Amino acid sequence: MSEVLSLIKIPRVWDEKTVSFFLQLTKGLETKLEEVDQILSEIIEGWSLYRLASVDRNVLRIATYEILFLPEVPVTVAINEAIELGKRYGTEESGKFINGVLGRLVKKMEVNPGMRRG
Repeated sequence: MSEVLSLIKIPRVWDEKTVSFFLQLTKGLETKLEEVDQILSEIIEGWSLYRLASVDRNVLRIATYEILFLPEVPVTVAINEAIELGKRYGTEESGKFINGVLGRLVKKMEVNPGMRRG
């Protein structure tokens, strides 16, 4: 991961707090990727995670990580940002699809409150 991060040009307009959050998010997701993928695979029933469009898959990974492991990020904010990213960079249906998957995640969390481990 540090090799990949060294290739990324962090925008100069980002303040220290934004850079810190970006690094926390990318490094944290890397350490929890297998767990995040397992949870998403259970939620998207009937689909292989790797058959999803790469934008949808990665937006779902980021949002799921935020929801499960970053309690300072409100669930609604994580979902709304994911939907907007899907609409902007994905397909015409990405926003709706991402909303549906994350909605199922939230319902699963209501039944299993221990899922949120941040």
